[in-house]
Amino acid sequence: MLAKSNSHKAEANTLFGSGNYDAAINKYDEAIAVCPNYLDYELAVLRANVSACHLKLEEWKEAINNATTALDCLDRAEKQGEDSNKSAAGNEGVEGDIVSAGAAKTTPAPSRSRADDIAKLRVKILLRRARARSELGGWANLEGAIEDYKRLEGMAAFLTPADRRTVQAQLRALPPRAKEAQEKEMAEMWAKLKDLGNGLLRPFGLSTDNFKFIKDEKTGSYSLNFQK
Repeated sequence: MLAKSNSHKAEANTLFGSGNYDAAINKYDEAIAVCPNYLDYELAVLRANVSACHLKLEEWKEAINNATTALDCLDRAEKQGEDSNKSAAGNEGVEGDIVSAGAAKTTPAPSRSRADDIAKLRVKILLRRARARSELGGWANLEGAIEDYKRLEGMAAFLTPADRRTVQAQLRALPPRAKEAQEKEMAEMWAKLKDLGNGLLRPFGLSTDNFKFIKDEKTGSYSLNFQK
């Protein structure tokens, strides 16, 4: 089963390299379907590659979902302490087809330690998920991207110089975007609540304009006042 999964994965890597991302996704899915479900590290690699395909296609939600699944697999692999030599031949360079040439030149040589392999793969997955979240936008996604980049900031030993610059730049750029998105979504939510309230109060000859929130500057609390 693992040999068959690796065969599908090799085909998918070739398709990815030729820019045929939809076909690559299908082949990675075939590899996932036959991969033994206890090989969490191998499944994480496949899900990470699927996420990379969706990034290329600018399918942000799918990229986020597959990256999150890959991270869950890595967490299980780390917890279970899988044998660091298991399927080593099949995993060496597995990510080579889905990183830029510049990043490949600056990436350290593959470690024989499974813990290092997990850390390096986690970095790649977090970078992909953070980018997808940032591109998709919205308050929750932008806050999620910030959280991912903060995690990456603490993994500097496994980042290339280019990735470090990206992380720092995003940690500067994203908070204002997240705040703006929060304010916009809160304003939209209050507008919907106001419309709902007006619908409930209209039979009584009232509207939400009859109710005012007054802030107590000393305590910061609010009181609701009725005005005719």
